Amino acid sequence: MKYVSEYRDEGLMRDYIGAIASLTTQSWQIMEICGGQTHTIVKYGLDQLLPADITLIHGPGCPVCVTDSALIDQALLLAADPHIIFCSYGDMLRVPGTSADLLSIKAQGGDVRILYSPLDALALARQHPHKEVVFFAVGFETTAPATAMAIYQAHHNFHLKNFSVLVAHVLVPPAMEAILASPNCQVQGFLAAGHVCSITGYEGYHRLAQTYQVPIVVTGFEPIDILQGIYLCLQQLEAGRSQVKNQYARAVRKAGNSSAQQLLEAIFE
Repeated sequence: MKYVSEYRDEGLMRDYIGAIASLTTQSWQIMEICGGQTHTIVKYGLDQLLPADITLIHGPGCPVCVTDSALIDQALLLAADPHIIFCSYGDMLRVPGTSADLLSIKAQGGDVRILYSPLDALALARQHPHKEVVFFAVGFETTAPATAMAIYQAHHNFHLKNFSVLVAHVLVPPAMEAILASPNCQVQGFLAAGHVCSITGYEGYHRLAQTYQVPIVVTGFEPIDILQGIYLCLQQLEAGRSQVKNQYARAVRKAGNSSAQQLLEAIFE
């Protein structure tokens, strides 16, 4: 299967692991940003196959996990309101607030719906004009354009008065900078999230790389992607360089998705 099977080739994995071992002359600590990358690393045991001198640090790559508890408490209040249909991605239902979670609110009679897209929430608002439909918008830059499109359509296409969004979208570069600015930071290089960069591009990462003298490699999510990203990062670390490289060229362009960016700028502050 093109763009899948060739990025899971065991022989090629062994070749990259050998190349990484040959390149490594000292200890390095690299953080992968995205939870999807972490999943691949654990699933294929890549961290166990790398040289002992290479430490992979799991980054803040799960938007569900980093959602502020105050926002979750606000979601719980809305979900318990009998006049509201509260819509959420399924992985938010078990995330606890101060005293409960969305699943328990649903069990108590709250109209909590599990959806896969904000456009599904928009459809619900059209079907139930006498109910307020609230969508809990969680995610990084990857999912924000879909939220923006739902808001745009609700306002411009359907002129809905009963559709609203509880926004919990977060940006990746500020999170990376917060990590780098910490006095206890031990991260020496980053594997940036490929899906995020498919929207934003990676021009904005150059300042981080130069300011904090860390190499940043935009990386995909298959095993070969991860190993290639590590190799490209190590090449820079061993040579004392701090540049932005794009391993995930099959999906990411330097400027990103201009249409998605324009939509985000039009909708969000």
